[in-house]
Amino acid sequence: MRKPLEGIKVLELGNFVAAPFAGKIFGEFGAEVIKVEDPKNGDSLRNWRVMHKGTSLWWYVHARNKKSITLNLREMEGQETVRELAKEADVIIENFRPGTLEKWGIGYEDLKKVNPSIILTRISGYGQTGPYKDKVGFGSVAESMGGLRYLTGFPDRPPVRVGLAIGDSISGLYAVIGTLLALRARDSDTLKRGQVVDVALTESVFSLLEGVLPEYDLKGIVRERTGATLEGIAPSNTYLCADGKYIVIAANSDSIFKRFMVAIGRTDLADNPAYADNQGRARHAEFLDELIEEWTKKYPQKIVQKLLDDAGVPVGPIYSIEDIVHDDQFQAREMLQTVVLPDGEAVLVPGVVPKLSETPGSLKWIGPELGQHNEEILHQKLNLQK
Repeated sequence: MRKPLEGIKVLELGNFVAAPFAGKIFGEFGAEVIKVEDPKNGDSLRNWRVMHKGTSLWWYVHARNKKSITLNLREMEGQETVRELAKEADVIIENFRPGTLEKWGIGYEDLKKVNPSIILTRISGYGQTGPYKDKVGFGSVAESMGGLRYLTGFPDRPPVRVGLAIGDSISGLYAVIGTLLALRARDSDTLKRGQVVDVALTESVFSLLEGVLPEYDLKGIVRERTGATLEGIAPSNTYLCADGKYIVIAANSDSIFKRFMVAIGRTDLADNPAYADNQGRARHAEFLDELIEEWTKKYPQKIVQKLLDDAGVPVGPIYSIEDIVHDDQFQAREMLQTVVLPDGEAVLVPGVVPKLSETPGSLKWIGPELGQHNEEILHQKLNLQK
């Protein structure tokens, strides 16, 4: 069977993380993704974090399955080339500041003139409308203003960040979802009309806040940082084991809590009506955490894991990347794939998510060299002069 996005053509104008993260997913599931980069330096991510022979290792993951061409979008020639490419494209994805594409003559109204079916997926800090739309937006700021960082960390310390560009990646996922919805709508439309998909980093982060908004609006509750626990849900925490290692136990459903208490020899609590539901357990969360850690500190981490696995209690260690690499489950699910870098050195990269039974995604090639596909796209396809 064909890959689900085979035949879809995506033109990626974005840089850094959010839009390229979305482009990566399109490419993994069969779309032809043409990435436009600045002729001089390319995508800034080529030079981020750990480098190998002059190229970021992150780049090889982030830009896989994409074709790289170089255009100066600030010049008329580059803008005209984008319009030419747009004639055959299904999707253009970008994450410039709102108004930038319009300034260059390649905004949605301009593109729609050459291709009424085009879908323009736009990722920005605050969205294409509103009083903040012209502000520069980055994922770190969006994580802060979207409410995530306020909730991350311990109550007696300043807020902390997750050790990844999570705001950008969440927005990239929403960009993929929104684009697929727009493609579905276009396919159902007799006129095959495209549209704009407007993804804001701040809104993407905000959308993850569960019941935080109605809790505040109706009850006046401002959810605060609670460290390793999740306030109002118990027991669910990180516990110390006898060998100095930590383990996460999430026994916060009614039936699982009973199994958990039986497994650690506290049948008195398993049958106690005071702990029969989450509301009751939440009122005694500190007491439960203390008695649970008294038990985990009697055994090494692996023994705790085995005992609770056998009892059907959600439990797991806190993995470093070294732990992940040596884990049988990640290996069995093909989440650790070996690729060969341009210098011939082999390296592990993450596998494809999600898994489709009949039309799975795949890793066809790693992030390309800057302008690697100029000949194929610009010269052979568009007949532009070198």
